[in-house]
Order: sequence, then C-alpha cells, then structure tokens
Amino acid sequence: MRKGPVLLLVMLWLPLAGCAINPVTGKNQLALLPQSYEIEMGQEQYAPSRQMHGGDYLLDPDLTRYVQSVGQRLATVSDRKLPFEFVVLNSNIPNAWALPGGKIAINRGLLTELQSEAELAAVLGHEIVHAAARHGAQSYERGLLLKGAVLALAIATGGYDFSNLVVGAASLGGSLINQQYSREAELEADHYGIVYMIRAGYDPRAAVDLQETFVRLSEAQQPNWLAGLFASHPPSLERVQKNKETLAQLAPAGGEQGHQRYQDQTAHLRKVQPAYEASEKARQALNSGDTQTARSQVSQALRIEPDEARFHCLLGDIHAARKENHDAFSAYQAAINLDPSYFRNYYQRGKLLMNMGNGQQARKDFEKSIALLPTADGHFALGNLYWDQGNRREAVKSFKAAAKSKSQAGTAALHALHRLDLPDHPDRYLNAWVDRKNGRLRITVHNPSTVSVRNLRLKVKRSRKRSFRLTVKPTIKPGSRLKIQTEVEEPKKKDIHKWHVYIEDALVAD
Repeated sequence: MRKGPVLLLVMLWLPLAGCAINPVTGKNQLALLPQSYEIEMGQEQYAPSRQMHGGDYLLDPDLTRYVQSVGQRLATVSDRKLPFEFVVLNSNIPNAWALPGGKIAINRGLLTELQSEAELAAVLGHEIVHAAARHGAQSYERGLLLKGAVLALAIATGGYDFSNLVVGAASLGGSLINQQYSREAELEADHYGIVYMIRAGYDPRAAVDLQETFVRLSEAQQPNWLAGLFASHPPSLERVQKNKETLAQLAPAGGEQGHQRYQDQTAHLRKVQPAYEASEKARQALNSGDTQTARSQVSQALRIEPDEARFHCLLGDIHAARKENHDAFSAYQAAINLDPSYFRNYYQRGKLLMNMGNGQQARKDFEKSIALLPTADGHFALGNLYWDQGNRREAVKSFKAAAKSKSQAGTAALHALHRLDLPDHPDRYLNAWVDRKNGRLRITVHNPSTVSVRNLRLKVKRSRKRSFRLTVKPTIKPGSRLKIQTEVEEPKKKDIHKWHVYIEDALVAD
C-alpha cells in the first residue's frame, strides 16, 4: 500500500477529521478515511491475506461461483455499494472474514459445517455488514488516532523518525482479519445481516439457528472453531437473544432455506473431506517425527483427491524429512504445477534446492514466494543464501526485512543481521554517550543488540580542538552497559551536552 496517503491523513488528522453518516446504521461516526482509500486498502490487502490463510480453493470452481452468487445476491440489497468480492479459501479452519472495501473470504472448513444456503447467507451477510458499516475501517482509524497523537509530538519536536508508525503491507491485512470485533459491531452485523437476508429472500431463522449452534460449539471448546470464527466473532447467548428479538421485530414471512441446493453445490466438498482429514493427520505425524505414518496418511489423501496441490507439497515435506531429495523435488514440482499461485509451494522447494546446493534456482523460488507473500521465513532464507554467496549487501536487506517480524525466523534474522552488519556499521546498533563524574568525562556504551561485542574504537569530540579516541577492549554482552571513566576534565556540568561519542569500529565476540 502507498505510504503517502496514510501519512498525510495522520498529519492532517485534526483539521480533516469529521463526522459522517454510517450508510448501514444511519448513525453519526468519526471518519478519517475516504471511501476511495478504504476500497484501495481492502484491494491491496486481499491477495496477501488470502495467501496467509491457505490460498484460494481451486479444485471446485463451481463451488466458488456458487458462493459468489449468494454473496452478490446479498450485496445487491446492502446499504452501501462497494466492489464486493467473495472467495473460498483452502483452509480446514472454520472461518470467514471481511476486509474494508468489501473483500470477503470464507474457508472451505466452514462450508463443510453449514447445512443450507440460508446459513451461508447468514455468514456472508454478517461479513457484508462488517464491510458496509466500516467496522474494520473504524478499527484502523482508531489506530491512526493513537498514532496521530505520537506523530503530532514528533512534528512539534522535529527530527523524529516516524517510519515505524507505517503499517507493513501484509501485516495490516492480518491485523484487520484477526481483530476481535467489539460487542456493538457484532450485534450490528447480526442485526443488519438478518435485514439483508430478508431483503434477499432468505429465511432469517437460519441466522438464529446458526448462532445457537455456535454457542454450543463454543461452550464445548471446539479447538478448530476457537482458532477460527470464534477468535474474531465470539458467539454469546446475548447475540442469540438479540437475533430472536430482531426476528420478532421484523416479523419476516417465510423465505428460502435452500437446503437441497446447498447440499448439491457442496457435494464434492463433502465427498473429499476425508482427504483433508487424512492430510491433517499426516501433518501432525510429520511434526512428531513419524514420517511413516505421515506418508501413509498423505497417500490416502492423494488417492481421494489427486489434484490437491497442498497434498503434494506435504508429500514433498515428508520426502525432504526422510532425505529423499529427488522425490521431494518431484512432489514440490507437482504442487507448483497444480497451483502456481501459492507461496508455500515455492518456499518449500527453495529450501530443498538450497540444501541440495542449487543456490541460483533456490533464490528464484524464494523471490517468487516473497512476491506472493512476504514472510519472515522467506526473507530469512533468502538472506542466508545471499550470505553464503558472499553478497553481504543483499543479505543485510533480506535480514532487515525478516527482522521486522516477531516470529522465530524474525528473531534469527535479527541475530544474523547483527553478526553480519554490526562490524561494518556499529553506530547503527550500539549506543554511547557522555556524562560527568568527579569533574571528568565518563563514557557509557550500551549494547542493545543480540551479539556480544569487543574492541570498540570510540571517537569522543566536543570541538575540532577538543577530541580524542579511545579503544574499549572488554566484551560487552547483549543488553549490557559498560562505563569508562576517563581522565579528561570537564569542569562545567552545563557543557557536558556539547560532547558527543562516535562508535567507529567494533568486533562481534560471538
């Protein structure tokens, strides 16, 4: 996403922020983002968000078209005209989500749990309201307001680096999707979702029945549901009761359930569901080191659904764990041939190729994976590849990108970055300053990096005529500080701020 509009909106927040009428609820609300930017934000986050949640489900295009037809039937009667899009994702987790601007996704794992078209309409209608009523955009705007206060201080004091306030491309979509909606937002989405169902000719009782099912599953602590829909859309008895009150208030007359139509459209999905269950067992077995069971389970999955790229990629993982590199490569190639649009297929093949010593092709795979979804894993792997090839500049760039993540790969990348780049640019990673003790200068060196350092060469300067160099040989561990008392006199306490320390050289002691 372009950084300029976000930054401009934040900088001009006070004069531009104002009230607008919510097109769904009719209520006044604060609005920072114009609709054009809201649509742009959703559009730019749609592809990476789909990647990080399993990628598109490609094996049943008729099912996707069916879901899109139900979604558009509801979108047509919504109170806000947005460029709505609907997609089915290849994930076992029962979930659905909406990005600002009307970009909506529903997981394969939720479709297998629904029983009728009316229940599907209840889910999609709920997500349509989240987009139409600006629930995701409002959450983003609240974040901008908090950052705006910080930025206002930065502008007032001057020189503050506010680049860390700009939200990264893929992480923004993730934060919008994984947020837990407020109680008010969920009640609004429930209420107007029912309204849209009635307008579109669906039986709204399906929404109440579905919420009652969700409450029972929540009370039973169903793990897949807790990790999916319930994480961002927590069910409650209050929501069930409010939905019943909405039905009583609106008094709908009939409406379609579409049970048989839904069963017909999802027949293939239910038929191949055992394949995905076997695949999940294979993944769990592989994670526990039981490659024999993993191979047996993924073979069962492939017998049921031989064209599923995820199964071939998993088979590649199993072969790679067994050091069967040729078979692993063939499996990854099959996965890419079946689905060239999914980032993980390239990342896994790139890892294999790097281990096999084919760095040139591995680099292409990592770059393709990052282009589809910029992950810490991808950047870290690419950084290691560049480092092995002696390309320090590109290795530093890749490690910096990966280090922005708080994941395991991000932590490892930060450590690699410090090992590689700190000796060349110690001033980027180490801090030093001057104070005064007993009328003499005292220097403090702080090491906030992840590596131990030694043999620091410092230049301490007040003016052209008053400067000196100092070598600090003791090792300074990560997170530690070292104080050095000098013999240089500074009789005036008020002049201590005129002294500056420059770190010219350092060695990594690890």
